[in-house]
Amino acid sequence: MDRKNRPIGFFDSGVGGLSVLKEAMKLMPKEHYIYFGDSKNAPYGVREVEDVRNLTYKAVEFLMKKGTKAIVIACNTATSAAVAALRITYPGIPIVGIEPAVKPAVNLKKQGPIIIMATPVTLREKKFNNLMEKYRNQAEIIPMPCPGLMDFIESGKIKGKEVEEYIRHKYEDFNGNKIGAIVLGCTHYPFIKPVIEDILGRDIPIIDGGLGTSIELMRRLEIKGLINDSVMEGNVEIYNSLKEENILKISKKLLYGNDCR
Repeated sequence: MDRKNRPIGFFDSGVGGLSVLKEAMKLMPKEHYIYFGDSKNAPYGVREVEDVRNLTYKAVEFLMKKGTKAIVIACNTATSAAVAALRITYPGIPIVGIEPAVKPAVNLKKQGPIIIMATPVTLREKKFNNLMEKYRNQAEIIPMPCPGLMDFIESGKIKGKEVEEYIRHKYEDFNGNKIGAIVLGCTHYPFIKPVIEDILGRDIPIIDGGLGTSIELMRRLEIKGLINDSVMEGNVEIYNSLKEENILKISKKLLYGNDCR
């Protein structure tokens, strides 16, 4: 098979990385994609770094066996734990990670602090703390650990009373206070962006790293001459370590909406 026609592998600890895949599909509709979610071992955000690294390596090996031409680690926790090592292990293949979109939030120069919603592990990682330190003098950045939030999305709950109560509780200390921007530092969180907007209003910019990651993926593919130049629209294969029909239904609903293909 011509290497250009090979699929792009996407990996996340569960279904969250589908939010990044959606952006890539808009940007590069002719590419083929293989998505692997490790819902069986989710959430990664409460695991030790070494454990996350080992699980990420296993997932990447699975995708490599599928003949992928590039890999996207569509999980902030896995990116922090493993992406640098993966690039050394697989020097010949573009490997793109994701990180909290702090830079675009800072560049907005809005009055008020920037809230970073993320898993506890992402916020503890050296990579994130280096990111915070980089912009420390340009904006007030407040990390907001959100243990348990991704569990709602994993079970297909992207709205409803439980999700609303969780978000209200997290932001109760900011009631009436000006927030400059919110950064969604976990790829699961974009699926509940409408709930956050309903509670906090639509005047606060809410940013995630999905589009930026997809642009970086396209850039690296172009450099390697790997952009699929087919006239046909690409396809998507979805796999999950749970190997249950329900998780695949949830995955398709999150990716396609009600138009489950």
